[in-house]
Amino acid sequence: MTERRMIGPTKFEEYSEKYKEFLLMTRRDGIIEVRLHTGGGSYTHNWEAHTAWSHAWSDIGRDPENEVMIITGTGDKWLIGDPEVWNTKFMDWPKQKKLEQYHESLRLLENLIFCIDIPTIGAINGPGTHCELATLCDITICTEDADFFDPHYLGGTPPGDGMLLTLQNMIGFKKAAYYAYTGKNINGQTALDLGIVSEVLPREQLLPRAWELAEMIMQAPRSTRHLSHSIISRPWKQAMVADQGFQLAHQMYDMAIDEEGALERLKKMQGRLMGKDVQ
Repeated sequence: MTERRMIGPTKFEEYSEKYKEFLLMTRRDGIIEVRLHTGGGSYTHNWEAHTAWSHAWSDIGRDPENEVMIITGTGDKWLIGDPEVWNTKFMDWPKQKKLEQYHESLRLLENLIFCIDIPTIGAINGPGTHCELATLCDITICTEDADFFDPHYLGGTPPGDGMLLTLQNMIGFKKAAYYAYTGKNINGQTALDLGIVSEVLPREQLLPRAWELAEMIMQAPRSTRHLSHSIISRPWKQAMVADQGFQLAHQMYDMAIDEEGALERLKKMQGRLMGKDVQ
């Protein structure tokens, strides 16, 4: 019988280095902390990171030395939107780039749900726009000043790339529709009241609490952890299969026929995208 050399998963030392421009990773006793950042500060949205995330979830998920994952941000902001990413109208993007954007946008969330087979904790460290990377986690906690909203409809684009989908499945279709149309902010206390997060904490307590929860989860046997996550994440897998492609296709079709483009509309709410203004 011919021996075959099996190609194993990428090592932590390799993929943590590969993605360090977008994600800072640390690991201790099987718990991996993944921190969004831009230049060492709060993450500012850019297409390079958008692409890197989906690949990172795959590498993290294939590494058997990862047992629990914490996703958080850097500094006092969770995610800062940047209208300038739409400096070129989507209508004017090359056809191949449009197709790549569709697949990358799908994989960003699909890989988080389908490639990660370990318990996950999302720790929202402050105001931001999208919150779905954290709310798709098994447990989500946030700071007292956390404040997020879906900017798409106010920016003239259908809300199809993930946040509305998560809200629909967490708070119900009617409430989700209200937040999609109005762009109303969801602060930490409201997120707790709606069931989006499970705990609201002072910023200095957020990461210690995330690690405390992770260490508690680690006390169970490995098989219990993995299979519990499989049960807990199943509704998200069903939602992704049922609706994510549909919603994203509608959003991107509208963007592809939008002659004006989103840039100027998004600039009008730049303060909110930067986590400064609240509505």
